[in-house]
Amino acid sequence: MKAAPVDASTGELLDKRLRIPTPKPGVPEEVADVVYELVTSFGWTGPVGCAFPAPIVGGTVKWVAHLDDSWAGVDIAQTMSSRIGAPVTIINDADAAGMAEMTHGAGVGRMGTVCFTAFGTGIGSSVFVNGSLVPNTEFGHLYLAGHDDDVEVWTAAKVRKRDDLDWPTWVGRVQDYLEHLERIISPGLFILGGGISKEFDVWGPLLDIDTEVAVAKMRNNAGIVGAAMASVGAGAPGSRAS
Repeated sequence: MKAAPVDASTGELLDKRLRIPTPKPGVPEEVADVVYELVTSFGWTGPVGCAFPAPIVGGTVKWVAHLDDSWAGVDIAQTMSSRIGAPVTIINDADAAGMAEMTHGAGVGRMGTVCFTAFGTGIGSSVFVNGSLVPNTEFGHLYLAGHDDDVEVWTAAKVRKRDDLDWPTWVGRVQDYLEHLERIISPGLFILGGGISKEFDVWGPLLDIDTEVAVAKMRNNAGIVGAAMASVGAGAPGSRAS
């Protein structure tokens, strides 16, 4: 888990990121304690945004895939607000990263349909139509023909290392996934992020799809910046948030 104070109008981190290991098994109360520690370490008293790896509706976790089952149905906004003693806005982690990219990164000025996809432990996704977010898409949980598991089980970045896949093999899987999204939403731009985007110059040229592709620019700050933006209404000019 990581945090930093942010100038949401520019996407600038106002201090170095602080990291604290995620508690295990990571039940709500223990995670809320870590969020409290992160926020108070900066002496922060303003609005707080949290990017969370699950669909979020009205501040509530709808269902979980990579979390302790105790999170399902939790009003996480209220849980965090009560622990921190300040207003907390919760947003899906890929939606947060996508917001940062659309406002301060590779998606600036792009209209039409833009799909941000992050390859990491799983696959995160966010979709924007004329700059407006379509929340909680969770495309990493789609099923493709010929596979018994959702797409992130065989296409996430961690799978490449786990199964010792060479770049062409892994990129072939990524291409199958992106071509499926082309058929579903017909985007004008894919923004590809996640930790593996740092090696995009190696694997990016292996992609051969019709849609324009750009590498994410915000890197590992995207989720923090997007969460801060959400906490102040997507980043009003001159606003700051943690």
